[in-house]
Amino acid sequence: MDEARIRRELREAALAHRPDRARILARVERGKAAPAPAGRRGRPPRPWSGRRRPSAVAVAVAAAVAGVVGLGGLAATTLGDRPAGPATVLPAPGPTARAAGTIDPGGNRWWAQSDLAVTTEAPLAGLTVELRVAQTGGVVSTGHWRTRPAEDFTVTVTEEPRALVYRWTLERGRTVPPGPHTFAAQYDHAEGVRDASADTYTVLLTGSDGGRTTLRGGFGPRGGS
Repeated sequence: MDEARIRRELREAALAHRPDRARILARVERGKAAPAPAGRRGRPPRPWSGRRRPSAVAVAVAAAVAGVVGLGGLAATTLGDRPAGPATVLPAPGPTARAAGTIDPGGNRWWAQSDLAVTTEAPLAGLTVELRVAQTGGVVSTGHWRTRPAEDFTVTVTEEPRALVYRWTLERGRTVPPGPHTFAAQYDHAEGVRDASADTYTVLLTGSDGGRTTLRGGFGPRGGS
């Protein structure tokens, strides 16, 4: 048999061969299950460090779960920062008003009158007027008056160490209509031109809706504004 023919037959046999995959796999499995020979030392296992490289699928799943949990935590925190309860009710705006204190020009070297003009633009359900005349020497009350009816107010005059205090308080159930109103304090003082720069006034006004306004000011050296 010549060499060319032998090569041709071997090549044809190789092309016609079909391996038995099932048998090959079975042999591989048996080989993996068989114990290693006694004289052969296997590669020592690497100590586990507790860290394992996650697969791409595991990373994607973890990211999705973290996103859901994070959103849930944020929602819980946001809602938790809003305690349930009644809504805050802002106070009603106070009535519009203005006031000006002056020293009456009809006074003399021993007597004076302080006038407080209060102008309101809406009806009042409450009104308290306080006028403080600084004790500049010999200041003693000689009277008082107001343009509103006397029965509408409770009036007190208090002598303090540093001031003579006049206070008008609107009676409960009475009202004050819009317009100009005057409150006057009369008093004696030491002879001479009295310095009124330390005299002050405070006016507390309450509207029919409960809103409040406070006015403060003075009288200046000879009455102020």
